[in-house]
Amino acid sequence: MIPNLLSMAYTPSAAPASRTNAIRMAFWLTVVVAISAAPLPAQVSLTTAVDLALRTNPKVLIAQSDVDKARAQLSESRDVYLPVIVGGSGLGYSYGFPLGQPTVFSVGSQSLLFNYSQRDYIRAARAGLQAANFALNDARQQVEEDVVLTYLSLDRAQQRRAALATEYGLTTRLTSIVQDRLDAGQENALELLRARRTAAQVRLQQIQLDNEISTYADHLSRISGLPGALTTISDSIPALGTPEAFTSPVPDSPAIAAAVANATAKRHVAFGDARYILRPQVAFVTQYSRFSNFNNYKEFYPTFNNYNAAAIGVQIQLPLFDRVHQDKARSSRADAVHAEQEVRAARMQSSEGRLKLQHTATELAARAELAGIDRDLAQNQLDVLLVQLQSGLSTGGTLMTPKDEQNARIQERQRYLELLDADFQLRQTQVNLLRQNGQLEDWLKASSQSQPAATTVKTP
Repeated sequence: MIPNLLSMAYTPSAAPASRTNAIRMAFWLTVVVAISAAPLPAQVSLTTAVDLALRTNPKVLIAQSDVDKARAQLSESRDVYLPVIVGGSGLGYSYGFPLGQPTVFSVGSQSLLFNYSQRDYIRAARAGLQAANFALNDARQQVEEDVVLTYLSLDRAQQRRAALATEYGLTTRLTSIVQDRLDAGQENALELLRARRTAAQVRLQQIQLDNEISTYADHLSRISGLPGALTTISDSIPALGTPEAFTSPVPDSPAIAAAVANATAKRHVAFGDARYILRPQVAFVTQYSRFSNFNNYKEFYPTFNNYNAAAIGVQIQLPLFDRVHQDKARSSRADAVHAEQEVRAARMQSSEGRLKLQHTATELAARAELAGIDRDLAQNQLDVLLVQLQSGLSTGGTLMTPKDEQNARIQERQRYLELLDADFQLRQTQVNLLRQNGQLEDWLKASSQSQPAATTVKTP
């Protein structure tokens, strides 16, 4: 379009044009350039939005840091069996009898050989790492659920906007027809007010829907990390199956599995704390020191001629009475009982919520089927009415008019909007059920493998 305008502005035949035409041509050229330079909304597929969100979402990154911390704690509980090597120096001067040993340098090491409690602490750290991994999986599914529901909401809002645009055109046309019939004396003012009110209602719905689309697009942009206004690709949304597919027994969700692993870790800690008293602790100790020959050692130790000293041995301790550790053991035991009861409560709540979602999904599936039938009936009535209008037939002695056609078209659009709402509610419940069952990530992986790789981010 721009080259055509340029050719019109600079050809010899356009040179004698008036100043007004030249100004108008420059104005439209500026408008075209501005429109072409404006950013277009980007289309993003469902799986791409999920992948981008999992890489940058703070919930996932926080859970990943907890996994790193748990892995480090497991290494810490194991590394107590490795020797700790310490070096130092004790040079100084004392008046009179020498205090201590004036070491030029000394090197010592100590490592744990045996401890009844340490084995339980290692098991607790291993269970803590499992709990962190389950919590990471749960955080990933939370983000995935957020992205999927936002994507479905935005896709449904976009489809509703297209349907409302058509319906608004129909209501405007209906208002014009009623106005013409009123001018011809074939309608009353009340019918005109009803037509105008219907058009105003549709316009209000359009404004509300535009606000919803802006909110959903902004949220999807933030959680996916993609800038600008985003639009959906309806073909990238895979099928969710029938409600009966969600009724089979499933294992614990990642959140419950994390709670179970956390309870196991606390129980091992309680075992370890309870086995501290009257249990031997064995450590391996080595030390080497190099002494100096000053600080009056010659005067008080005349036979002191060797400046090297080394020691190696095993240190055994038997805690006989330690009230602090006994109190800690009671506290750890209470923490373990608390965590185990939390697991029971979480399983009860999850079972009840899953059963409710299954019942809701079955009900919404029937409602969506009913909405589809209503929409088919409205479409069938519209087709019959169009045939009657074209053939000039009448119904019940009443001749069909363009007003009846517009009303039938408006009714068909309304039934279609109801079908979109019912289908969205069913999809939303199915996604929630997948999340409760811990199957959301598997569903997304299966859907991403079945989709073509070219469905990523694009602009229309």
